[in-house]
Formats: sequence, C-alpha cells, structure tokens
Amino acid sequence: MAAIYPNLSKAWSEVYHSVKFGEDEGRLAAFLQIAAMKKIIIACFALLQTLAGFSQTAEHVVIITIDGFRPDFYLDPSWNAVNLRGLMQEGVHAPGVNSVFPSMTYPSHTTILTGVQPVKHGIYYNSVFEPNGPTGKIYWVDSSIRMPTLWSAAQAKGLKVSTLFWPVSAEAPVRYDIPDIGGMDESFREKYARPEGLIADLRKNIFGGVDKIEYGKDQNAARIASWVIQKDQPNLLTLHFFSVDHFEHQQGRDGNLVRAAVADADSSVGMVVAALKQAGIWEKTLLIITGDHGFLDVTKTVSPNAWLAAAGLIKDVKKDDWKAQFFSSGGSCYLYLKDPNDKETLARVQQLLSSRPEEEKKLFRMIDRAQMDAIGGNPEVAFALSGENGAAFNNAMTGEAVKPGHGGTHGYFPDFQQIRTGFIAYGPGIKKGGEVPIINLRDIAPIVAKYLGLSFPTAEGKIPAGLLAE
Repeated sequence: MAAIYPNLSKAWSEVYHSVKFGEDEGRLAAFLQIAAMKKIIIACFALLQTLAGFSQTAEHVVIITIDGFRPDFYLDPSWNAVNLRGLMQEGVHAPGVNSVFPSMTYPSHTTILTGVQPVKHGIYYNSVFEPNGPTGKIYWVDSSIRMPTLWSAAQAKGLKVSTLFWPVSAEAPVRYDIPDIGGMDESFREKYARPEGLIADLRKNIFGGVDKIEYGKDQNAARIASWVIQKDQPNLLTLHFFSVDHFEHQQGRDGNLVRAAVADADSSVGMVVAALKQAGIWEKTLLIITGDHGFLDVTKTVSPNAWLAAAGLIKDVKKDDWKAQFFSSGGSCYLYLKDPNDKETLARVQQLLSSRPEEEKKLFRMIDRAQMDAIGGNPEVAFALSGENGAAFNNAMTGEAVKPGHGGTHGYFPDFQQIRTGFIAYGPGIKKGGEVPIINLRDIAPIVAKYLGLSFPTAEGKIPAGLLAE
C-alpha cells in the first residue's frame, strides 16, 4: 500500500507522530481526515483486487440454450433432470426469465446475444414476413442482426469463439460454426459450416464415418460441442439444443415424449460439463443454461386472415391485391397494413375484431402499438394479437376461422409464468445455491461481457442482483 500511495503514507506517519491529543486540535483533525481517506482507499483497493481476480478466473463462458426450456424442469423433481438440478443447487437459478415479443426462438436467441430487444436487433420473428405469400425465408444469417453481438465483441478482443446450432449464426465471426437452419434443407447447414471441412472431420472422428449426421439429437450436438471444446477450448461457446421444443409442439407442456426429451437434454448438458472437465477448464468456466420461451397447450387454432378475406381486405396476396393481413407467429399474430398510414383500413380491422362473437373474442387479446413499443417489438406493424384460453394462430385465408387445435406452442405476449424460460448459472464468482429474481433475456449479455472483460456498451440489460458471491 505504501509503495502505491507514498505521499499518503508519509503524511500519515508525520501526522501520527506529531499529534498530541488534547493539545493540537488542528493536527488531530488532519489526522482523522487522513485516516478516513486511507480507509476509503484501502476499501477501493480491495475491491479492485476482487474484481481483477474475478475477471482473471473466468477465462471461458459456455451458454447452452434448451429450446422450450421451462423453470419447472429444474424446480420440479418429477422431471428427470439431475444435471440441471445439481447445477442449480451448486450455482444460481431464477424462478423465471421474461422472453421477448414474440416469444419465439430466433428473436429470443438474438436478444441473448445482443442484450437488446427485437426493435433494435431487427430479428422480429423466425420467418420473414413476405407480403405476397411465404416462400420459406427465415432470419438465419449473422448479417441480419443490426446490433453488436457477444461473438463480434469477443472476436474483436482476440478471443476464441464458436457457435453450434445457434439461430441467426450463418457466417458469424467465429472459428467453429454450424448454423441453425430452421426448416431449410440440411445441405444449407453443411454448406455454411465453418471451418472448411468441419463436417467431414465430424463424420470421421466422432460419428464413425456415417453419411448423415442426425443433428436433431441433442446428444449428437453435445458430442460435437465436446469435440470443439477438446480441440479448441473456446473462450466463448454458444450452443443450442432444440429437441425439447420439437416434442412440446407435438404433445404440449407434458407427455412421455416431452419428458424423454428433457432427460436427453439434461444428459447432453452433462456431456458438455464432462468435456469441460476433461479439457482442464471447468474451474475457469462460467456455464449459463437458459432458453428462449416457455410453452402453452393448444386447444384452438385461429385464422384471423379468414375474417379479413371475408371482409374484402384480402383478395389475392400473390397479385399484391390486399389492404391488411395478419402474420402469424404461433401464439401471436401481427397486423401489417399495405399502406402503413391507411387509418380507414385499420379502423375496419379493429371493428371486425370487436364485433366477433364472445366465444371467439375470448381467444385473443389485442396488444396495441403502445404495448409493442414498451416491450421493444416489431415497429412495422399496426398492432398484434396474443392468444388466450388455449388459442394459437395460423396464416390461412380460407376456411373456418376457428378450429380445434392440439399440441403446444409459444410466441405469446411474455407477461405470465407459463411462457417464461429458465436460467441457471454456475462458475467462479457465482453464488452457491442462490436465487435471483425473475430476470430478462437481455440481462444475459452483460453477465457474459463482465466475465470475459468485453467492451459491450450497447447491451441494455443488467447483471441480476444476487448472482455474484459476496
């Protein structure tokens, strides 16, 4: 301390030795003032040492997202998730994480990566709205993201970065990349995999020379991640497991296939942990396990475009003959106006909705423009609908507007527990057995930036209170 603050130490010594208590009040005051200054500086110095130690011990961050990940998977012991529960008990967890609107995979994952809402990062849905009818376009290339990402910030610092099966990751600035391709042909995944020859290496070294890798199996994704960890020990790895979501769409919130998928995702997390230990970096790694959205059971499907078509507002979208149309995103849908300033058509749509029979109106609620702005939703639409009472939406323009539904979905306005996702964090500096309040997906990026010492001022989230050990 004296070597760092020589003048302060000298003043301290001189005043201490010359003060005669009760005889020299001026020197006593100076003594007390310097004493207080020294305490403050010592405290600040100790804090700096703690922060320095914190950043030095976290050399690696692994983010695992389980698509359709819900807090009950680790809070309810009836789910076979021993790895998740063990990490929860040894680390920190949240009772829920607020998603974005719509609570869909691609916008949610991009918020995790950027720390901002969709209005800023520009990934509004999984699929791209196409006014003249869908052709299968999705948001999947990194250049679609309008804000800096954790990948770009880590890469700019010279860190090793990899991403596997992460949405909107094709051509990302990383060393190892196998992108999520949505419903596109698997040839796109392999064409855009990096580095060159990666898929051939995986087939040979991991999968015994098979012609086709089953990417949809979480354990196969975990095997690939383990191989990358052993080979490259990335400072930042983002990894997406997606089989739980697949079976929740089939069966809803519960079912034998859903429970098997959760157990498989849990064992896949265990495989990644084992790989980190084998690589000798487990004690220097922050592991975050989170997701993108929760899930709701579906009992009805609603086709609001059928109402618009019956009212003459949609005639032939392929010929661009329409005034208004809804774009469905599972549990929500969004009204696009051909002319965004067409207030007459907007009023007609609102009147159509308000005049529906009560048994139909109970299936949706309106999310107005002010609510959309408050949550950072798509700025291009007039308003949105969020499903209620088991309803989900589709884009059909003909036939009955309301039909029976089954299975499960997401995409709803994220203001209730069932649609929230989960969060577990384990690693150096993380409180053991702690719980943080309900957080937001945008809060994850600041945690990662702090651990890796990244300059990431664009993130709007905050590090949750109670995350770090005291």
